Amino acid sequence: MNELDPVIRPRRLRATPAMRRLASETDLRPRHLVLPLFVREGLTDPQPIASMPGAWQHSLDSLRAIAVRASEAGLGGVMLFGVPAERDAVGSGATDPEGILNVATRALAAEVGDALVVQTDLCLDEFTDHGHCGVLDARGRVDNDATLARYADMAIAQAEAGSQLLGLSGMMDGQTAAVRSALDESGFTDVALLAYSAKYASAFYGPFRDAVESQLQGDRRTYQLDPANGREGLREALLDLDEGADIVMVKPALAYLDVLRQVADISTAPVWAYMVSGEYAMIAAAAQNGWIDGDRAQLEALVSIRRAGGDAVLSYAALDLVEKGLVS
Repeated sequence: MNELDPVIRPRRLRATPAMRRLASETDLRPRHLVLPLFVREGLTDPQPIASMPGAWQHSLDSLRAIAVRASEAGLGGVMLFGVPAERDAVGSGATDPEGILNVATRALAAEVGDALVVQTDLCLDEFTDHGHCGVLDARGRVDNDATLARYADMAIAQAEAGSQLLGLSGMMDGQTAAVRSALDESGFTDVALLAYSAKYASAFYGPFRDAVESQLQGDRRTYQLDPANGREGLREALLDLDEGADIVMVKPALAYLDVLRQVADISTAPVWAYMVSGEYAMIAAAAQNGWIDGDRAQLEALVSIRRAGGDAVLSYAALDLVEKGLVS
């Protein structure tokens, strides 16, 4: 290099906060975040979830209050999960208009209207006494087609309650087509579908199962994806797009950023990711012990998901980060 050659100094674009902001390649805004919420039947006051520091099981009143906060913060939406007082083999509470999830959906639809996208989890696992995501056959295996019939009924119940977007998280073959058909035939053509396309049989779901008081014995490896399989996640996403999904999902997020990137590269629809309970809880627990800066770590994780191709992210830290001014 002679004295006239330019000196390459990438650090020039990192010199000040203003310069770093100007050169930033990836943004994270409140509209990119969806807050998962748990509502438990019979609660009069919110209850903390021990394995998810900072997260709560809500009463109907506290659920309304936090939805208003989420709306005022400009979040993209809230995803509701119900925790019923009683469960049975077919998850009857999921389709009961007076079941906790449908009651809560009506309450939020009335409270926040179109200011916030009210979303609901469409899966039977919270409502079954065996904890699986579907109806079991005589041999104790999940019956795919019998489950689709329950999902169709559940979709109509949630749409009638006012859900604007249904999260199809059960991983049954053909679930997107079955639900889309049921909704359209019932006149709910404007209700959108979020397909949990690449949902892996992950160890990171443990705290969530505490939150919904899951009755699961065994595992879900016969219908959720093998963590070793990346191409299978792409295949599932393409199938859901063909069946009419409006959005496709990769779940978990941090352990599957490679899959998220590949799905984002081929998808013709928005691609979301779910930073699941275990991913959130590891950071929150480490922060409680003083080992890391929890806010910075949650923010870094969310930016990495956006950078990998996530158009929106479900995160238990969403509202906290926005209200602290860390996401704006």
